[in-house]
Amino acid sequence: MIWVVLGLWALGFALLWRVPRCPGAPFEGTPARVSLVVPARNEEANLRRLLASTDAQTLPFHEVIVVDDASTDRTADVAREGGAAVHSAPPLPEGWRGKAWACQHGARVSTGDALLFLDADTTLRSNAHERIQSAYAAGERGAVSLGPYHDVERPYEELSAIFNLMTFMGLGAFSAFGSPDDPRGLFGPFLLIDRDAYEGVGGHEAVRGEILEHMTLCGLLRERGVRMWCGGGRGVVHTRMYPDGLASLIEGWTKAFAAGASKTETGTLVMTVLWMTGGMLAFLLTALSPWISFLSPWFPLTYVAYAVSVYAMLRRIGRFSVWSSALYPLLMVAFFVIFFRSALLRRTGGQVTWKDRSIDAGQTS
Repeated sequence: MIWVVLGLWALGFALLWRVPRCPGAPFEGTPARVSLVVPARNEEANLRRLLASTDAQTLPFHEVIVVDDASTDRTADVAREGGAAVHSAPPLPEGWRGKAWACQHGARVSTGDALLFLDADTTLRSNAHERIQSAYAAGERGAVSLGPYHDVERPYEELSAIFNLMTFMGLGAFSAFGSPDDPRGLFGPFLLIDRDAYEGVGGHEAVRGEILEHMTLCGLLRERGVRMWCGGGRGVVHTRMYPDGLASLIEGWTKAFAAGASKTETGTLVMTVLWMTGGMLAFLLTALSPWISFLSPWFPLTYVAYAVSVYAMLRRIGRFSVWSSALYPLLMVAFFVIFFRSALLRRTGGQVTWKDRSIDAGQTS
C-alpha cells in the first residue's frame, strides 16, 4: 500500500512539472501597441491598486481602458481618477455573460494592435509590460496568458490553495507531458492576444455564454493555429483573491469550478483526482497506523512527502504559508466541499451571487 500512495504522490510532480516565467531582461525592439482592457463591476477598491501599477510601468501601454459593467459603486470615478479611459458597457444582452460582454465592448473601442484583458483584482510589477512584450515577441506568439501570483494575506485565503493548483494543472501546459507552448486552456485574469487572432475567432462574442470563456477561447485559437504560451505570473502580475471574506471565496470558486472540470482533458482530470486521493490516503493511513498493527510504520513519511510536495508546488504560484501545506488535508476537504456544491448547482441550474449579479451556474453555453 505504501508504494501505491507514493505512486499517487509522484503524479503531483508530473502534473505540475514546471511553471516558466516571462523573460526578465529589458525588452529590446519595437513594442506592440497594447491596449489594456479591464472589465470592472463594483471594483473601486481593486482599481486603485491596479491603475497605480499600470501608471508605474517602465514601458507605458498604448492605452488603458476600463469598461464599467453596470457598477453600483464608484468604479467609473476611480477609473477616471486613475487616468483610464472609461467606457460604460451597454445593457447586458440575453445569452451573454457580464465579463465577456465587457471585454467585447472594450475590444471594440480600443485602437491597439494587441489586447491585454486583465482582471481588476490584479496588479502589475513595474517592469511587467516589458517582460510581457518579450514573451509575446518570442516565437511570434499570437497569445500569452499568465496565471497571476496569489498574494495571500489572511488565514481563510489559504483555502484557495488547492483550487489554484488545480487551475494550473488543468491547463496541461505545465505537466511533464505537456508544453507551455501548447496549452489546453488559458488563464482568465490575464490574456494578451493579437488583435487579428482575436477577431479571427470572433472575439468574446464566440464565447459569450461561457462561464470560463478563456478555456473555450483557447480551443478556438488552437483550431486556427494561433501560437500561444502560458506561464506563471510571479514578478509580473500578482493578485489577492477574494479579500472580502470567506463567503466571497466560496461563491467565487463555486461559480466556475465544476464547469472548469468539464473543460479539462479526461486524462489530466483523472490524474488530479488520483493525486488528491493519494493525499487523503496518506493522511488517513498515517492517522490510523498507531492503532492498526498491520499498517506500515513508514506511513507518516508519506504524509510528510505529500506536505513537502504541496508546499513546493504552491510556492511557484502563490504566497501560501508552510502551515497550509502541513495541513493540506483540510485544504483538500474544503476543495471537495466547494467543488461538489458547484457541481450540484451546475446540474440543477442553481444560482450564485457574484458582484451583486445572479449567475446561473448550470448555464455553460
